[in-house]
Amino acid sequence: MPPHFHLGLHPEHGVVARATAAITPHLADWYLQREQFEPVPGRPDLYRLTHPDRDLRRRARQTVHDLRRHGFTVHADLSLDPAETAPLNSPVRANSAAERLARIARAAAARPLQHRANASRVASVPVPALGAHFSAARRAR
Repeated sequence: MPPHFHLGLHPEHGVVARATAAITPHLADWYLQREQFEPVPGRPDLYRLTHPDRDLRRRARQTVHDLRRHGFTVHADLSLDPAETAPLNSPVRANSAAERLARIARAAAARPLQHRANASRVASVPVPALGAHFSAARRAR
C-alpha cells in the first residue's frame, strides 16, 4: 500500500509534509492543518510545520504518530519517525505494570463524590412494600 503522507526535513521550510494520491487533497489538508501544518506559499502540494522554533522534531514525531494512529500510512525521515528513534527525555518506568495495578486498586477503593452525597438521601427514602402496592392497585379496580 502506498503511503498517504511523506514527512521530511527541508533546508528552507523546516519540517514539511506532502500528501500522496492515496488520500484526497481535502482530507489531507484537514488533517495536516489540525496537526499545525500550513500550506507553503507558491507550493499548493507542500505543507510546513508552523512555529519552527518550538520543539520542531518532537512535534514532527508526534504528527507521524497521530497520523498513524488514525490509520494512515506515513513515510518519514528517520529522524522524524517515532518507530525508528528513541523518545527524547522520557523517564524509564521500572515496573509500570505494578504501578498500573496500584492505580486501578486505588480508583476502585475510592467512592466517587456523587455516591457519597446521595448515600444519605437514598437511605432515608421509604420504599413501599411490594405487597402493599399490589393490594392497593387491586382495591382501586
